[in-house]
Amino acid sequence: MASPSSAALRRAIIVLVSAISAAPLAVPRIAHSQRSSSAERQPVLVELFTSEGCSDCPPADALLAKLDQQQFVPGAEAIVLSEHVTYWNHLGWSDPFSFDAIDSRQQNYAQQFGLDSVYTPQMVVDGAAQFVGSDVTKLDRAVARAAAAPKPALAIGDAHRAPDGSLVFGVRAATGTEATLVAALAENATRSEVARGENAGRTLHHVAVVRVLHDFGPGAADGRQLELAAPGSLSAEKDGEPLRLVVFLVHRPSGRVIAVAQQVLGR
Repeated sequence: MASPSSAALRRAIIVLVSAISAAPLAVPRIAHSQRSSSAERQPVLVELFTSEGCSDCPPADALLAKLDQQQFVPGAEAIVLSEHVTYWNHLGWSDPFSFDAIDSRQQNYAQQFGLDSVYTPQMVVDGAAQFVGSDVTKLDRAVARAAAAPKPALAIGDAHRAPDGSLVFGVRAATGTEATLVAALAENATRSEVARGENAGRTLHHVAVVRVLHDFGPGAADGRQLELAAPGSLSAEKDGEPLRLVVFLVHRPSGRVIAVAQQVLGR
């Protein structure tokens, strides 16, 4: 039979062991809380209109890449697109990533925001705010404001490359909507050695460079099979980089982005 002092010691040991055993259980709860916070980030579309022929654009390109990599705006999942315009091409350097559909999209924004003309670098957040693309303060505020507004869920399903190289996928919105569905296929990362123009002699780096942009019109986010014709040669794929499929719903009367989703595609 144990003495009173032995019994007390045994009880103390049991209490201490129980406390130590219980301590690790708190770690998963904390981690789960962090994961939940990350999962609750609101997707926000950030578009940068840029050009390799514009000497003011590299700082904006770098800021877009930083936002993409660091996701520094609390509560926001920034889905970024680098959109290269053509109107700098006649000034010494033809931007290999520029095409006319990007010009048209920026022109629509100029009308929407009541601007006298288009310009680079220009950032547009969720189709609701525009500003000079290198202005980190305005970027932070605009993304935070956009993240505070709830969006319906938008899902990409069964995205894959067809034998002919085109991209086949489906998109479904959480609720029925007649908003226009726009899809962009973007190279994950690119670089250029610029030989002429304002950036002559510089090596420029870009992220999420749009190579295909297509407006599927209203009602396309119903899960049906959609197709994007991809360029035959994509430099990012040659470098082993994945592609990004970005889809978003645009409320045509206002031009605002009401839902956005992204899927990274392997080679």
